[in-house]
Order: sequence, then structure tokens, then C-alpha cells
Amino acid sequence: MKVAVVQMVSTPDVAENLACAKQLVAQACAQGAELLVLPEYFCGMGLKDADKLAWAENLGEGPIQDAMALWAKTHGVWLVAGTVPIRAEKVGMVYNTCMLFNPEGVRTAYYDKIHLFRFATDIERYEESVVIAPGHLPVVAEVLDRRGHTWKLGLSVCYDLRFPELYRALVAQGAHVLLAPAAFTHTTGQAHWELLLRARAVENQCWMLAAAQGGEHVNGRRTWGHSMVVDPWGQVLTEQLSAGCGLGYADLDSNFLQQVRTRLPALEHRCL
Repeated sequence: MKVAVVQMVSTPDVAENLACAKQLVAQACAQGAELLVLPEYFCGMGLKDADKLAWAENLGEGPIQDAMALWAKTHGVWLVAGTVPIRAEKVGMVYNTCMLFNPEGVRTAYYDKIHLFRFATDIERYEESVVIAPGHLPVVAEVLDRRGHTWKLGLSVCYDLRFPELYRALVAQGAHVLLAPAAFTHTTGQAHWELLLRARAVENQCWMLAAAQGGEHVNGRRTWGHSMVVDPWGQVLTEQLSAGCGLGYADLDSNFLQQVRTRLPALEHRCL
């Protein structure tokens, strides 16, 4: 199955971001991708945390979700909407929700980001819990590729990468592929992004699809980029997308995944 990870540099203008994403999705589909992953916050990165409340949607309705459904149906592909702000039960809060749309344009799964990022230095500070409510449930979804093979996708988002127990739970539910749409800061990304992605892929013997924000944003934030696909042996398959908008491609081979798991049956050797 050919996959594409989409890298963006989102702005506070939702319409502008959707236009950029639409173009990149069309480009990836023209290259034969059948599963596409957009980055976290693809629809908007505001000037302040609360800005996302202005474009938040109810689950199952709204222009951002409508656009995702339309693109998936138009191109006949599986589309992962990195994250969309979905209104939470508590007023003034949203979930940071990753969504999967099938080739008919139907949302088949969604995952509310469980782990919320907090980081501070002398010059930068982030605290997602100011406006984001945490999710609670790991989610695994099925994708049927064009050859008729079923893949199980484990959904995660960005900061989740630092919590290996989540990925163990996803593998316990049968995941073959792990998704990590992200907006890693330049500081944390430079230090840990590739390290964490390769570790999660190797220890869980899964493919890792990581679509990232990458560059200088209008709000002054600098994200790391380097969107990539990592195979179950820990090899990075895509070219480096250091910064700016772009696409990374890879072909997922179910036989290779099974070969890795058979030759080194680490998942069978777990004791805890």
C-alpha cells in the first residue's frame, strides 16, 4: 500500500490552510497514494491557544470535516485528518481529534489526543491543557487497501510519542501501522523526534507514519518538520522534509512486517 505523509506550515487562516492541504492531497493522490496523513493542527495554528475555539466543530459536522470527507471521496483514498478541534462537553474546551475517512468519504474512526503537551524554557512556553481536554481511549481502525489486504492502524498524536504504553495497547489490539500526526517544536523535535519515532516503530514492530508541521509560523512558533515513514525494522524510508510544505512517500509491505515479527518475535516474548 502506497502511503503519503503531508507536511505543512499552518497559519491562523483556516481557509488558507485548507487550500494548501487540498493541493497537497491532490498531488499525493496523483502519485498513487491510497492512505494519506495530514499533520496535527493542519487546519489552523492560531496566534494564541484560544484561537482554535473559533473554528472548533461539533463531531460529525462542520466545514473542516466536510472538506476531509469530500477529498477522500473525490480521490477514492483513505485520509487521516491530522487533528481537528472538536468541541468538548466543557465550555471553552476542545478535543484535539484525529480522524480517519474512507474512500467513500465516511468517517470510520476518530481519536481524541490523550497526552497533552506542556513544555517551558526561558524563551518558549506551551500548555495544551489550557483549552484542550484529554481523551481517554486508545483507538485502532481498519483500512482495506486496493489489493484487498486489511491493515490495522493505531491512532496517536504528537506528544503521545513519549508514552510507550499507549503503543503497546494499540499493538495489543492488532495494530500494524502507527500514525503520529504532529507539531513538534523545533527544540524538542531536534532532540527527540526521529529517536522517538524509530523507537516506537522498532519496539512495536510496526510501520510509523509521521506527518508534521515544519517551519516558521505566523504566531512565532517554530516547528521541527522532518515528516517521515519508518518501517518495522526502524529504517527511515522517506527523504528528509526538514522545513516547509511537502510530501513523503513509502510503500508498506505486509510481508516485510510479518518477516520482521517472525524472525525476531519480540512481541511474543513480552513478560510484563
